[in-house]
This record gives sequence, structure tokens and C-alpha cells, in this order.
Amino acid sequence: MKKTKLLFGLGILAVIGIVLVAADHIDAPSTTGNTADIADFYGFESPSNADNTVFIVDLQTNVLPDLAYGTFDEDVLTEINIDTDNDLMEDLVIQALPRGDTMYFFGPVTPAMKGKSSEVLVDSPLGSVAISDANPITTTTEAGVSLFAGPRQDAFFFDFTQFNKVIGGEAPEGFLPEGEAVDTFDGANTMALVIEIPNSMLGETTSTNVLGLPVYKTWVTTNRKQ
Repeated sequence: MKKTKLLFGLGILAVIGIVLVAADHIDAPSTTGNTADIADFYGFESPSNADNTVFIVDLQTNVLPDLAYGTFDEDVLTEINIDTDNDLMEDLVIQALPRGDTMYFFGPVTPAMKGKSSEVLVDSPLGSVAISDANPITTTTEAGVSLFAGPRQDAFFFDFTQFNKVIGGEAPEGFLPEGEAVDTFDGANTMALVIEIPNSMLGETTSTNVLGLPVYKTWVTTNRKQ
């Protein structure tokens, strides 16, 4: 990738998660379906290594399995923001930016710009991975960071049709029970970014969740090139 710092302005602030999971499917009409649309954000302890944290960002809702309109946008910078001092501002960021058939990752480092604007931290490369098609490709760096970028089955279960009926007053019985509800997103893909990273690169946790477990304060943003 050409080593040029590119300026990006905030396009979406869709998800705030104090680690576990947040989802935002078809909620923002002005962004739904475009290449900067954030669908899900997951953060959790690696099931295979308690010293690692896994971040998953799903972009674009309802990407067809044949990828007829699913691709990463080179004008969209995705950032995982991490607050390390409890002021609810990003102190560390991990960035992902596609170029051609490759997804490049940067950080985690203090961002050059905070808030609604950002720039690519080309001086802090984290690693890169070939963007997967039907066959998943992962890369693990010498620092122990595992990376993936490509289509994945949408894990979000939601009966969107019934939801609209409930909202519209057409379903006084409410949501359908398990076994009757229909997963609107079954069979659809999202464009996923997956990072498994040693906790030593993220610093100390700064908060606790409802179970009293230590967690990172983190959220994800997408910024479009200005």
C-alpha cells in the first residue's frame, strides 16, 4: 500500500460496546446498505488463549452469499476505539483499510486525531491479510496477532418482519416464540474483520461488566475518505 497519510471524516458512529456484543442492523436509513454500514461489533476473550482478546466487526448488512454486491470499500477506514483512562475518548485505535485484494491493519496506538476525524496510521503497521472469498484465509503475525477479512455468515438472529408488525401495531401478540420466529438474516453474509490480539498490546482493562469481570471500554467507527 502506498505510504500516504489519508484524512478521513466520520461517516457513522453506530456501535458502542463495553465488551460483549452490539448490533445495528437496518437501523440507520441514511447508512443502511452502504459500504460504511456497521452491522455488529463483538469483543470477547479468546476461547483458545485467555491472554488474548478477539474483536469482530461486521460491515454491511445482508450481503448476498454470492457476493453480488459485497466488497470492502477503499474509501472507508474502520477503527476499533479503546478507552484506557475512563474518559470515554479513544486512547488507542486499531485501524483496517483495504487496498486491492489485501486488508491492512494499523495500531494499536494513540490516534493522531480524535473524535469525528482520523487519518491512517501508516507508521504503525500491525499486519495484513489477503481478503478471503469463499475460502477463509487467516494470517498470524510474529507478534501473535491473527487477522481475517472477508465474508462470513451473518450471526445476528432477528425476525425483522415480525418486528415491523409489532412496531406497526399489527401483531398484538408480540414477538414469535422460539421455533416460530424466522431469522431474516439467515443465509446472508456480512463483510467481517476479525482480530485476535494479545492483551499486552491493549494495556490494562479499565472497567467491569455486569458480571463483575474486567473489560475494555471499546467501540467501533467507520470513516469515509474526504
